[in-house]
Amino acid sequence: MGAFGLKILVLSFYYTPDLCAGSFRAAALVEALLNCLSPNSKIDVVTTFPNRYGSFSVDAPAIENHPGLRVRRIALPIHQGGMIDQSKAFLTFYRQGMKHVEGQDYDLVFGTSSRLMTAVMAAWVAKKKKAFLYLDIRDIFVDTIKDVLPRHLVLAIKPVFSWLENWAVKRADKVNLVSRGFERYFKTRYPRQQFSFFTNGIDAEFLNTARETTQYTPQNVGLVTVLYAGNLGQGQGLHVILPALAKKLHGRVVFRVIGDGGRKAALCRALTKSGVENVVLLPPITRDTLIAEYLKADVLFLHLNEHDSFKKVLPSKIFEYAAMGKPVWAGVSGYPAEFIEAEVENAAVFKPCDVDGAVTAFERFELKDTDRLDFIRKFSRANIMQAMAADISTIIQKDSE
Repeated sequence: MGAFGLKILVLSFYYTPDLCAGSFRAAALVEALLNCLSPNSKIDVVTTFPNRYGSFSVDAPAIENHPGLRVRRIALPIHQGGMIDQSKAFLTFYRQGMKHVEGQDYDLVFGTSSRLMTAVMAAWVAKKKKAFLYLDIRDIFVDTIKDVLPRHLVLAIKPVFSWLENWAVKRADKVNLVSRGFERYFKTRYPRQQFSFFTNGIDAEFLNTARETTQYTPQNVGLVTVLYAGNLGQGQGLHVILPALAKKLHGRVVFRVIGDGGRKAALCRALTKSGVENVVLLPPITRDTLIAEYLKADVLFLHLNEHDSFKKVLPSKIFEYAAMGKPVWAGVSGYPAEFIEAEVENAAVFKPCDVDGAVTAFERFELKDTDRLDFIRKFSRANIMQAMAADISTIIQKDSE
């Protein structure tokens, strides 16, 4: 490692204080790396100003300096989450990010990526700097686009993104897959690549709350409060499931939906058209306020749209929900369904977009808080990121031996 330590570049489109899984994951990994590297090591984080939700803004410095750590944030053009807006936003991130790393030398480049292009950017920087490359893959972009984009557009762009994925993954010294559901896809295509499986996990804020076990008390007399918190996009499909489900459970359940996203307007229209009165829509909120909302809820709701690619993912929201001890009501299939059924006690799973199946599942769990200490110990984010940080540093150590 040497007297001067290591210099590591972390590329993440999202970073704290932004509100999303990629942000929390990247920040936790940086903290773990700072704890495991030699005192003379340096970490550069290149990221963006908080931009996950247009309706949520929070101040963050353009340059943030800490011992052994420098965070540089890039301002993006205003975007609404569509394909064109996302492309423009990433191009800004790429151009400005390349300026930030110009003239810098790195021992290792780490890229955490859900939409592939951050991984491609990390691979390109690592190539230019002759640095090691560790990729953290949080979604299979090439697999997902066929489910969320028009067929003619997929036919045009999929070959390009498949080539980019191939180039980036083969360039990496190691690739982490955030879900075991990705394993078959990647190992079939890249049999010579080394893979690890460090999942998402439970952050300290939720761990501390989980230790304060709460006694279940209904929040509305005669009604069950069901909370959904997160993105309101095509992938979540709340605009598909919620209007009919809420109407079917009118008089029994009130839904509280916290979040924003590209399909929020569609959800609002569908609720209005169906005459639904038992759904309350709220904007994104800070994590401290969100935890208070979790504790007030009776049931926590999760849903992914009925797409083949979503059968492979492992939503980070599962870990937050499970840590709170509340019943978990989840419309998922494939690997996430298997994970919840195997790991989360007092949870009920139904097939996505299946209203009748959702009602049947609602009758299966118990309306009570559940002690999930074994789950919490197993999936502490800090523990997972410590192991991942050690795995990253091992790549360089092996080369120096």
